[in-house]
Amino acid sequence: MTTATTTAPSTQLMLPGQAAAPEGPVDMFMMYLMHHAFRRDLDRFTAAVERTPLEDRVTWQALAARWDRFFSILHHHHAGEDAVLWPFLLERADEQERAHLEAMEEEHSHIDPLLAAVAEGFASLGAEPLPADAADRRAALILRVAATRDALGRHLAHEESEAMAILQRHMTPEEWAGLEKEGWKKDNPDPVSYMLPWIAEGLPADKLEEAWSRGSSVMKVVWWLTRGRFRRGEALAFRYALA
Repeated sequence: MTTATTTAPSTQLMLPGQAAAPEGPVDMFMMYLMHHAFRRDLDRFTAAVERTPLEDRVTWQALAARWDRFFSILHHHHAGEDAVLWPFLLERADEQERAHLEAMEEEHSHIDPLLAAVAEGFASLGAEPLPADAADRRAALILRVAATRDALGRHLAHEESEAMAILQRHMTPEEWAGLEKEGWKKDNPDPVSYMLPWIAEGLPADKLEEAWSRGSSVMKVVWWLTRGRFRRGEALAFRYALA
């Protein structure tokens, strides 16, 4: 086992719903912003599935497209962890730490089929004409979304409380910057013009300002310019969830 060179600790960002924010040298604010956005989205999807009238085809189609976007972002996030983050930490971890890291990968494999099942459910409820068994399909989709929210919630809490503590013991800020670039910033299917308003949505005002203070000065400008379009899309997909 190897341990990263000691660096001055970074006070970590703590957001609503977050399980933990282990202290250490690496500022994990962007990871925690992503986690908050995943939780927020699943809360909104849960409400939308329950409240959206079955006959409102436009909204169901918007929900299906919005779920596809959520699926894309989460898949890219998990793929980066599996490709670069867990392997880096596994090389440095002790036996107990390795068990947690291997569980991270295993949890990813259980979440993926849930995401696909929800995508199928949204697509069926957005189909033309309205399926004769639409009420039954909605009932099934409610259960699928709940299962996905529960599974991802447990995974995020496990990652925040255990995996992030392991990361802080074995990684320097410079190493994290390199992994972040290799695992997430390249080949990202979702543009910055979408990602910044997406991560900012629903944050308390003080936490939003704290997030911008940790990033580049450009981040807040891009968010300011793109938030209106993003919110219009949210209002279309989640019109009944946000009412």
